[in-house]
Amino acid sequence: MTEVELWSNMTRAERARAALAKNGFETVCVKTKEEAAKLVMKQIQPGMTLGFGGSATIKVLGIPEKAAAAGASILDHNQPGLGNEEKLAILRAQLTCDAFICSANAVTMKGEIMNIDGNGNRVAALTFGPKKNIVVAGANKIVASEEEGWKRIEAWASPMNNKRLNKENPCVKTGQCMNCENPTRICRIYHVLRRKPSLSNYLVILVGEDLGF
Repeated sequence: MTEVELWSNMTRAERARAALAKNGFETVCVKTKEEAAKLVMKQIQPGMTLGFGGSATIKVLGIPEKAAAAGASILDHNQPGLGNEEKLAILRAQLTCDAFICSANAVTMKGEIMNIDGNGNRVAALTFGPKKNIVVAGANKIVASEEEGWKRIEAWASPMNNKRLNKENPCVKTGQCMNCENPTRICRIYHVLRRKPSLSNYLVILVGEDLGF
């Protein structure tokens, strides 16, 4: 990344940070994914229960592995070999965990956090339940408005997540959301946090690098 590109990313991130703070979200801007990972790990103590939203960003940061090594208990509904009831039990446990860690599909410069979900576990946790929510978003997810956020999600986040999850939905062929009727559709819940939920504790970390989808 060039110096000018980093300047652009950080300038946009700072605008989003100020708006998020105005909307009640504790928010920090950092330049690199390494700084972001260190900041997340500062929130984690041995014995804590941690839920994860299946985020490519959090995976790149290596947080589940680092947290497990630090003595945290990981609630991973994607671990291999789980039956349906076991998976559901973990998803429900994530709603009352000590910290829920995920990314966002878009963050606006008006201080809004946007997501599309399939099962609803991620947006449920982001709304109410965990003792703390930690959201990490790369500069590629910062947009001007909700309208731009939905466009970003339809053009980038949703098709790429469908591909990542090996879903046979039309967007995997077209590279663009087709508003499909498939039973395997993963875009089912459209969620916007315009203010911090009243009873939730948030830390939002905006990163000057591109991360995730």
